[in-house]
Amino acid sequence: MTEHPKTEAIPIACALTPADLAGQARRWTRLIARSMTARAETAGGLRLRFRPEAEAELRALAAVESGCCPWASWTVTAGAGEVALDVQAPGEGAAVLREMFRAVPSGGRGSASSPGQARLDGRR
Repeated sequence: MTEHPKTEAIPIACALTPADLAGQARRWTRLIARSMTARAETAGGLRLRFRPEAEAELRALAAVESGCCPWASWTVTAGAGEVALDVQAPGEGAAVLREMFRAVPSGGRGSASSPGQARLDGRR
């Protein structure tokens, strides 16, 4: 992945409507519960790992996130026996990303609260 320096700061905000945000949160919740195997915090955000069969849905979710949250980079990579999502953001953005995915346990198999819940709670 090539990083391109940004000339202007992009506000940490989501462009989804409340209804679209709720739908996106439900999709994340289902995917995490069904297919996530690991979660790890990185210097600039998070790395989430999923079973290979989750690739198409993960790419679709990341595409929506890239459009509504351009302040972060959403990179999906497929490897041997897994697919990973690396989410990175500069400055405060990394903490916001971790909050978005706060209910996702480090050992995998997410539960309950979705990554979008922070947005639904008005924290973003």
